[in-house]
Amino acid sequence: MRLMTKLGLKTWLASCLIAAGGAAHAQLNVLVTGVGSTQFPIATANFANETATPQPISKIVRDDLARSGKFNNIDVGNTTVSETDSVDLGGWKAKGADAFVAGSVTPLANGEYQIRFKLYDTVKQQNLGGLELTTPASGLRMTAHKVADYIYDKLLGTRGVFATRLSYVVRSGNRYLLQVSDSDGQDVHVALSSPEPIISPVWSPDGTRVAYVSFEKKKPIVYVHDLPTGRRVIISDQKGNNSAPAWSPDGRTLAVALSRTGNTQIFAVNADGTGLRRLSQSTSIDTEPAYSPDGQSIYFTSDRGGQPQIYRMPAQGESAGAAQRVTFSGSYNTSPRVSPDGKTLAYISRVGGAFKLYELDLASGVATALTDTIHDESPSFAANGQYILYATQVNGRGVLAAVSTDGRTRQILSVPGGSVREPSWGPFMQ
Repeated sequence: MRLMTKLGLKTWLASCLIAAGGAAHAQLNVLVTGVGSTQFPIATANFANETATPQPISKIVRDDLARSGKFNNIDVGNTTVSETDSVDLGGWKAKGADAFVAGSVTPLANGEYQIRFKLYDTVKQQNLGGLELTTPASGLRMTAHKVADYIYDKLLGTRGVFATRLSYVVRSGNRYLLQVSDSDGQDVHVALSSPEPIISPVWSPDGTRVAYVSFEKKKPIVYVHDLPTGRRVIISDQKGNNSAPAWSPDGRTLAVALSRTGNTQIFAVNADGTGLRRLSQSTSIDTEPAYSPDGQSIYFTSDRGGQPQIYRMPAQGESAGAAQRVTFSGSYNTSPRVSPDGKTLAYISRVGGAFKLYELDLASGVATALTDTIHDESPSFAANGQYILYATQVNGRGVLAAVSTDGRTRQILSVPGGSVREPSWGPFMQ
């Protein structure tokens, strides 16, 4: 969301209402473009007995791997191979696969399903291990994502994020829907439906709660929503605007932007709504806080230098140390989000009237544009730091997009016939 001026919130909401169509509750469609500089060729056979299950496990795995841009799926045709079968690894290597996956799905008497699989290196002729997972029918998609995560980790040495979740806001008729889905936009659940706007959702570090701003009481109020129970707690209902919640890494504190003192400033509040204290101390507009992964710093947007730029201050506030400017390339930079390893900053920069997603190497100060769209906003890192989710527009319609941090792979996630925005990529699930 753009820098919060006194009139900025109303202006942004007006544009949101114009852009948002009457999208019905629907799954996100995913369009992938571009691939990595190199792709790992892999063959995932159809799992034995999977036709008897509600979900095609092997297809979900193949789709996940393709979506990452880092794998090339070798066609397996109608081949079905169980993890207990003898595998001709040399034959699959001859077909171009450097890795091979075999597995099975077994229905259990209690209505659950057991998924087993093995991953093989066809080049070294080695068994790379596998998993045995048990799940109810409702968890089959997520279990398939866990299989893909295992493969991603074993072959690329980095934890996968297929089994993480997304949150975002869809306008459906005259209502706003805060939706939660799998990372591929499927298995959608509505966390909140409201006749008034919902903005700025952000996941708690443990993935069980989402903080957001709701206008259901005709003013912006910050809530924390417990997803398993649906219970909600008001975290900040101060005089004026309450906006831009951000979780501390330990989940005990949220930073928020409040206009209770006149100009918007950064405050901290405990996750139960107690202990409000002011952090920024300027006479300008300070907003859009984001904690560093180590919890020692808060990045935020401020116009204290005349134009919106990104600054960093101690997590205890400016009373513990003066804020330092971080962005120097470009005259208008907002919406900071720090990568999980703390080395990279994603942000939105206005360039010639266009709003574009950038990433900044915090050590070198080198800034790089990642997109070719012009209405980017709300960046959010994937838990493994290899992708950034953001909102943008395509053909005048609000969509979500994801781009790899090397800029090579892009995804567009859209709701048929409607607009979607305010994305947040959830953490690794425990």
